Amino acid sequence: MRYRFRTLAVGIAVAALTLSACGNEGSPDDANKTDKGPSPTFEVAESVTLTGSPTYDKAKAAGKLVVGVKYDQPGLGQLPAGANQPEGFDVEIAKMLAADLGFSPDQITFTETVSANREPFLQNGTVDLVVATYTINDRRKEVVDFAGPYYVAGQDLLVKKDNTDITGPESLDGKKVCSVDGSTPAQRIEEQYTNAELVTFDTYSKCVEQLTNGSVDAVTTDDAILRGYAAAQPDTLKVVGNSFSSEPYGIGLPKGDTALRTFLNESLTKHAENGDWTTVFEYTLGDSDGVSPPPVDQY
Repeated sequence: MRYRFRTLAVGIAVAALTLSACGNEGSPDDANKTDKGPSPTFEVAESVTLTGSPTYDKAKAAGKLVVGVKYDQPGLGQLPAGANQPEGFDVEIAKMLAADLGFSPDQITFTETVSANREPFLQNGTVDLVVATYTINDRRKEVVDFAGPYYVAGQDLLVKKDNTDITGPESLDGKKVCSVDGSTPAQRIEEQYTNAELVTFDTYSKCVEQLTNGSVDAVTTDDAILRGYAAAQPDTLKVVGNSFSSEPYGIGLPKGDTALRTFLNESLTKHAENGDWTTVFEYTLGDSDGVSPPPVDQY
């Protein structure tokens, strides 16, 4: 059985965004990251050996690196009310890579980048890089290049902290599961887990509200997004941790900039090995127990 709940006001507000981690409809728009103190810092390279990269040459000449990120995904890329800079896992990954390229935090310009304009922004030079829950796939690789992946997301389930009934998608029979209308996660539940009751809204934040007030049993989308919500309410919510899809997040860069792609892959590998990746993950998305950085350049 499938239910849909919408209001005209919310529908109009969200229609302009049409966002998600995988380029589908809808995304979170309300949550506050738990205060974990000052963000990680990275040593800025004084000299950079990188030749043959038009993207890097442009940024170096301008004295700034322009990075596209999401502004509405808690724990990943979010611009809190009244803040001047976005925060989250993607943002910290961008700062980490920028430091290796010789750019300090005050030399990074973050630009809001939604799912629909990631490729155009890279193609027309609006941004130098995109770090925005950007799933690597063959269609996108026809027009842009990717470094990474720096994280492999998977569809998972968000439940109440005390829930012991739901351990994965196989235990959803008779349960009310909330997702965003028209999204790939919702479609997967509807097509593959037909004994679950799918409830859809226009944003994941609405689903989380329904979960906390007991109207639904679980929320489903990419685990990285769900971790952001869990980190915002650690005493109330948890991620089940049994993913059932694969979404490799990559660093988007202009097509053909092989030198920059190679440099970023080497940078990601270094930070995975020296522990920086884990530090960033725990600062933004929570406990890294059982979560490791993926092998780079495997897609």
